[in-house]
This record gives sequence, C-alpha cells and structure tokens, in this order.
Amino acid sequence: MHLFPAGPAAATTPAAGRPRYEQATIDELGTPLAEVTFVVVDLETTGGSPNDSAITEIGAVKVRGGEVLGEFQTLVDPGCEIPPYISVLTGITSTMVAAAPRIAAVLPAFLEFARGAVLVAHNAPFDLGFLKAACAASAVPWPAAASVDTAVLARRLLSRDEVPNCKLATLAPFFSATTSPTHRALDDARATVDVLHGLFERLGPLGITSLEELSGLTRQVDPERRRKRHLADDVPSGPGVYVFRGPRDEPLYVGTSTDLRSRVRSYFTSGEQRSRITEMVALAQRVDAVPCAHDLEAAVRELRLIAEHKPRYNRRSRFPERALWVRLTDEPFPRLSVVRRVRPGAGVFLGPFPDRRAADSAVAAVHESLPLRQCTGRLSPRVLGTACALADMGRCGAPCTGAQSVEEYAAVAAVLRAAVAADPRALLTPLLDRVERLAADERYEDAAVLRDRVAVLVRAVRRRQRLESLATVPELVLARPGTEGGWALSLVRRGRLVAAGCAARGSSVRSALAGLRATAETPLGPDGELAASVDETELVLRWMEKPGTRLVEVDGTLACPVPGTGGYSDFLHRVEQSRAERDPFADDRPLRTRARPERVSAGPPGPRAGRAGTALLPGPAPSR
Repeated sequence: MHLFPAGPAAATTPAAGRPRYEQATIDELGTPLAEVTFVVVDLETTGGSPNDSAITEIGAVKVRGGEVLGEFQTLVDPGCEIPPYISVLTGITSTMVAAAPRIAAVLPAFLEFARGAVLVAHNAPFDLGFLKAACAASAVPWPAAASVDTAVLARRLLSRDEVPNCKLATLAPFFSATTSPTHRALDDARATVDVLHGLFERLGPLGITSLEELSGLTRQVDPERRRKRHLADDVPSGPGVYVFRGPRDEPLYVGTSTDLRSRVRSYFTSGEQRSRITEMVALAQRVDAVPCAHDLEAAVRELRLIAEHKPRYNRRSRFPERALWVRLTDEPFPRLSVVRRVRPGAGVFLGPFPDRRAADSAVAAVHESLPLRQCTGRLSPRVLGTACALADMGRCGAPCTGAQSVEEYAAVAAVLRAAVAADPRALLTPLLDRVERLAADERYEDAAVLRDRVAVLVRAVRRRQRLESLATVPELVLARPGTEGGWALSLVRRGRLVAAGCAARGSSVRSALAGLRATAETPLGPDGELAASVDETELVLRWMEKPGTRLVEVDGTLACPVPGTGGYSDFLHRVEQSRAERDPFADDRPLRTRARPERVSAGPPGPRAGRAGTALLPGPAPSR
C-alpha cells in the first residue's frame, strides 16, 4: 500500500500537528496513458545508416487519448542524389526534393511539434537514430524525450499464431488500420498510430494503465531469475570465461568478458532480454569462472570450451569440425571436392566455408574460370573413356578421352594452386571481365549472381592466405599494453595460443617470457594436421593486428604472400555495400518474446482481443 501526506489539508484534521494520510489511487502512481501525448514519427531516407545516408521525408502524427491533435509532414533535401532503388521503394525522386528545405531548417519545426511528447516509431532505433544524427550534424540539441517502439511492443503482446512477423505492413491490416503503409512518411506514421492503438487495447486487461508501466513492459524480469542473483556472488572481476552449469552439472552456456563479475550479474537483470538466455538462466544451478591473463586468452578458452562441451545455449562455434573446405585433389587429373578435414599432402585446400552453400558458390566460381573436370571418378591417362556434355560446351578439356595430357591439364590446375598460394589474378580476372560483360548486356541478375560467387571465392582465398601466414610460424611472442602500465603477453605456436600472461609495470618482459615458455602447451595435432583451429588462429590474427600490438620475438618467417588479395579490397567493399542496400528497410528480426514470461496475454484470442483496454483511450477513433 502506498500512502502519501495530504499536505496543508492535514492541518484541519482533529489531531492537530499530525499529518493526515490517504491511500493513493492507481492514477497517482504513474502518468495515465490517456493523458500522455504521443508523437508517432516515420522517416524516409536515402539508405539504411545515418553514417552515409540522409533524411528525405518526415511525417508525424500527434495523438492523445485516442484523438489526433495534429500532423506534420515535409519533404527534405538530402543534399545528394536519391538512389534509384530508393525512389522505386518510396516514390520520392531527386526532382521532388530539389526545392525542399534542408534538414537543418526542418528540425526546429519538428522538435517544436514534438515538444513534451513521447516519441513513437516502428523500429524506433532506425528513425530516432537518423533524427539524433541530424541534430548532431546541425548543432541542434536533442531533447530528452521518452520513446516507445511499436515493433518491440508488438513482440511482447502478439504471438506467432496471430502474425507471422512484426513488420508494419503485417501489423496494419491485422489491426484494421485505416491507412495502409506505402513507404511514405505520413502514411506510415498514420498506420503506426492505428497499430499503437490496437496494441494499447491489449494493455487494459493486463492492468497496464500508466506510461511507466508501458515503459517497463519490455524490461520485465522474471522473479525466478531475480532470485538467482546469488550465483554471481563468488565470481571475481577481471577478464576471463564463465560457465553456466545445469542440474546435472552440464555446461549450459559459455561466455567471456573483460569483467566477469559485472557480466555474470547482468544475466539476472532486465538488461538481458534474449529468450533463450532467459530459459538458460532458469535451468542454471551454478556459475564457474575461469580468470584469464587478458582478453585473447579469455576468447581462446571460450572457443575451446564451446568446441569441447557444445553447450546447448551457445550458437557460435559449437561444431568447428563441421567447417567445409574445397579441395583440389592430388591425382593425375585433379578435380574439386568439398571436404570437412584438411590433410597435409592430400592436395590444395581452400576455405574454410561456413556452410555448403558458400562452398558450392566457390566451386562454381572456379569452374566458371577454369575448365577443370567436374566428374567424380578417378581418371587414369592410360584408360580412356567418352567425353561428357561439358567437353562439347568448352567447359572441360576432356582428359578422359586423351584430348588433354597430364601436363596440359596440370597447367590449368596450376592457376588455382597459384591463386591459393599467392597470386589470384589469373583466376579472378576472367570472372570479373564476365561480370562486366553481363552488366553491359543488361543481364543484371546473372551479373549479380556471378559477382557474389566471385566475392565468396575472394574471401576464401584471403582467409586461407591469412591463416597460412600465421600457422606456418613455429613460434612468436606478441605483447600489447595492459592494465596499470604493464604488458599483456601471448606465446603463439603454429597459430595456437600456448601460453598467456602479464608483465607488471617495471618488471622484466624477458623474465615473464621465460615463465610462459616453461608452462606452454605443445601443439601436436593428429596425423600432422594444424594443431590450432581456424577460429582460434583468426582470434590470434585479430589480436595481433590491433593498434599497439608489438611483435617481441619470432621464430621462422611471418609474411603475407604477394600480391595476395589486397587489390580486391575495393571490390569486396562494393559487394558488401550493394548487398546492404538491397532493402535497408526490411525488418528481419524474428518474432519472439524477449524476456519471461514468454507471452503477455489476456482476454479471448483474436485480433481485437482485450476490448476492455479501450477505456484508456477515450474518444472516438480518428477518421481520415
């Protein structure tokens, strides 16, 4: 029960000098939603990120208590050409915004329209991110306004049985919105208003009547999870690895942090919203901590523990043995095959690839460039056969018929060997030329497919060369500035971290290295394979390439092949940019609740369930 002093009225009570207390009503415990002014805003932009894109249109609707109080709409000159695919999506062209004001002139009017209101947007980080960036660029202070994300709210209140996803285009017809989303700012803002009101109808039966309760809806903490905060009591601070263990002492989840205690404690607060992690915490019985010398050791130990125990709630790197490689076989007429194991002396290996689709894309790209045979049988120069259709198409030299000798075929395979080892130009140049020809012939879809295959191939060659450059070094010592003026030390052998430690400020680094070597592991792999996993070697590479890292000692040669894939960096950047710009407005986030309970529901099912909730939005629905 919440009791508050009644103020001056207490002086009129019979008991003079004593304050009179009254029980507070529900409305006094927060700001009633019916009295809150909301400004629902939507933007159209030239791209998906405020770092390299600009606003082209702002639309906003001001509502309170279910009644529309005003609308705001204006085109904005972005100061650059609007990409054609954006014009197709939104209908806004460069000609339309040529005479529109710039964002610096629009912001004061919009902020005045939204003054004192709670901002609402569908996928609020996108719209508010652009507005905040525009304010920063225009030296306009951003107001400290509360915000509501209708996409997040929908995920809390709707089930997958009701809607397949939480896109605005899906929610608007579900809530019978009077305006359909059209990728124009004001239309989308109007549709979001109807979605907001439809979601509010779900709140009444749940007892959520105030703005404070609405804000806390997406940050609910399960009481059972809160009661487990004691599991973090014995966890130390500093870098390391933590392991959540279940009822049978089995590892449920392995993670790493630069501050173990702070990270583990965060699992028992509202900051942790992932549903699978919430489920994991409910099962956890204890948390083990493994302090580490520095962040690289922590990351490596996490990787090894995940690979060893395969915790059910870890998704990354659980099965490193499932990585795929493209192998050029070692035989008189070599061919390409996709394998899971790298064996020295068994041919040339390219990769690794995350999945079969990527591996097949690389194989297809190589076959586009080189007339390697695609049959799966083993060929002998002494046993002749019949040619397949690929020979008639010029895609194979037909060594099976004797039309191509072992030496002639070896010259073709040597192009791939050279590409993997050092120089990919002879392999990639025909492919990039074909992409240009397809684009010139306006066969854009075929050009895009081949371009993406080439990008997969380039990344694979780059990754293989980077891994090889470190995995062939018998031993090297790396040092990075550590805490309190000391040094973080890593001893690496053939790409594997075999020892880690710290040298305190003022102490001898050489003495610390002697201790590391005395306790270092011996990286021996089965059948002479690389002792380090691909992921571990890449962790070491990233740590080594950070600014400030120093190479203290090296046994062997640490060098990158020349020319390598450096000349294709711009090509890869353009491919990534093109993929990101295909649909920057797509909401690909899964429809799932983000904290326990898994679903907040009340009243009978159906799109208009919870009619009692309309009491918090008095007045008729706006008509347009």
